[in-house]
Amino acid sequence: MADDISLKITHEVRDRCLCLHVQRAARALARRFDDALRPFGLNNGQFSLLMSLNRPAPPTIGEVAHLLAMDRTTLTANLKPLERRGLLDIVVDAKDRRNRRLKITGAGRDALAAAVPVWRATHDEIDALLASSPDRLRADLSSLSQPR
Repeated sequence: MADDISLKITHEVRDRCLCLHVQRAARALARRFDDALRPFGLNNGQFSLLMSLNRPAPPTIGEVAHLLAMDRTTLTANLKPLERRGLLDIVVDAKDRRNRRLKITGAGRDALAAAVPVWRATHDEIDALLASSPDRLRADLSSLSQPR
């Protein structure tokens, strides 16, 4: 029954819930990187999206959605402002006209090149705040994101 949920249980969930702790940390990290990347006209999600396009061959929307753990609809909504700003192009796949490929533009590469030093410095600050190894944390988080 609902009356069986005591304040003790509420505190247990608050203190133990990995989902809550990861979500809070993710929001704090996102704000920190948003602040750092703002002078470049980017937020952390846009930076990651553009960086995911920085590869020899333009990826499909599905490939980028998978990499960023986003659904295609959300990704498409996030592409539009970057496309309007000329940072990426959405092109028809030459081999399968049903697919779209995402191509970073010269302006997109310039934006990333300008932002990377600040991104690195921000990461260095965050890494220094961690009580344990940043590489260990990244490995642990990666293992949690693998399919079961």
